[in-house]
Amino acid sequence: MIKKTILVAVMMLLSLGMQAQQQKTSDMQQLRKLHTALTAIEMLYVDTVDGDKVTADAIRGMLEKLDPHSSYSTPKETKEMTEPLNGSFEGIGVQFNMSDDTLLVIQPVSNGPSEKVGILAGDRIVAVADTAIAGVKMSKEEIMRRLRGPKGTVARLKVVRRGISDTLRFDVTRDKIPVYSIDATYMIRPGIGYIRLGSFSATTYHEFMESMQKLSSQGMRDLVLDLQGNGGGYLQAAADVAGEFLNQGDLIVYTEGRSVSRRDYKAPAFGTFTKGRLVVLVDEYSASAAEIVTGAIQDQDRGMVVGRRTFGKGLVQRPIEFEDGSMMRLTIAHYYTPSGRCIQKPYEKGDKKNYALDVVNRLKSGELMSQDSIHFADSLKYETLKEHRTVYGGGGIMPDYFVPLDTMHYTRLHRELAAKSIIIQQNLRYVDRHRKQLKKKYADFETFKQEFVVPQDLIDSVFAEGERQKITARDDEEKTKTLPTLALQLKALIARDLWDMSEYYAVMNEDSEIVKKALELLQ
Repeated sequence: MIKKTILVAVMMLLSLGMQAQQQKTSDMQQLRKLHTALTAIEMLYVDTVDGDKVTADAIRGMLEKLDPHSSYSTPKETKEMTEPLNGSFEGIGVQFNMSDDTLLVIQPVSNGPSEKVGILAGDRIVAVADTAIAGVKMSKEEIMRRLRGPKGTVARLKVVRRGISDTLRFDVTRDKIPVYSIDATYMIRPGIGYIRLGSFSATTYHEFMESMQKLSSQGMRDLVLDLQGNGGGYLQAAADVAGEFLNQGDLIVYTEGRSVSRRDYKAPAFGTFTKGRLVVLVDEYSASAAEIVTGAIQDQDRGMVVGRRTFGKGLVQRPIEFEDGSMMRLTIAHYYTPSGRCIQKPYEKGDKKNYALDVVNRLKSGELMSQDSIHFADSLKYETLKEHRTVYGGGGIMPDYFVPLDTMHYTRLHRELAAKSIIIQQNLRYVDRHRKQLKKKYADFETFKQEFVVPQDLIDSVFAEGERQKITARDDEEKTKTLPTLALQLKALIARDLWDMSEYYAVMNEDSEIVKKALELLQ
């Protein structure tokens, strides 16, 4: 009997060995096949071909038949994609916008290279290294390319400043410029802090802790964490942020794939904010790392989730870098919330078109406007870990409190004015003309928020420019409906240009239904 068992085991091992060898042989055949095809195209094809492009297209062709998130990027695309996540880029350090084909400085980056040499908000950069960039129809991307450059190199700028007749010259030594992932931090109500997190980058956790310390020093007891529109980023950054709300050992998320064993991410220590009440805000564009944080908070019964069902991106990509700086991001595993829910929404391999239209389909089905339009199968039921509340899988995170999308909030007229950048452009002109008076009259933001009223001539200028570009109200009712939201947005943009993004959201959030719901729950 023992001999028979040994014989069976040996035969199984030989069979597995033969299968492995056959698979290895098959893999080598496929590699030779691919190499032969590429060589034949380069050497024999009737026309001249770009070998790099053919190779890139071949990789893209393989990935297109897989999931929607496996992708290939060229060296240029890879750099553009990774810079925001790395938390910095190299350049002169200004926030700017284009006004009448001229680069208008919104704000120099605090303590950045441009501020150090004396460049001010409102300055117009008209030339870089004696090459005109104003009034020459140069693309924004090309202007950015000229302003950016390796740390230590010098950008020789010509600047026009309001009130000074001569063109000013500045030599700006380029440096590392921080890219912030936190859009806003402020006290939204007495005792209630607000943080809006735009993405999860290499610097997010450090930024987040600074924001928490700032709010704590201002008397924060409860927190609104706004993840609306947050498309994700680094898994570890999401785990680090979530860990600050949980107790030591609490599961945050786990990953698992066909060839990747399960890996648990747990709170390493008692977080700095485990007692205060917490509300997380999400919408249909909150994805990936944002869903990890939201799922952990919901499943661990640590806080309330308010908004609409999240995007449903729960696939883990591993970056595979090539020698030329290009990159392939290959999906290797799934994300799972602490209760075992798979975050990823359903998809068909190779069908990226319908996957990309998912939010549009949600809008058409009524899901974004009515919670009654959302139905979950009983097989998708899960329980939270502490209070055993029912939550659902099937893709994305369904909030505890649903807030419908208000499709009537922005009229057709407002959407078209915004799409043509008319609102932003008229705002830039207004701030440019009145910056000194506004700063003098409103020494601090709170005074501005309470007292400033958008002047009628600014609103009139928006409508007048709209008419010049053939964007007009269908009737008086549409124009009347447009006015309140337009005035609010203009006030928020003025606040942004005079101060920063925190002040922009401090204005805009007063009219946000999702934010109002969060405050209602906390108050």
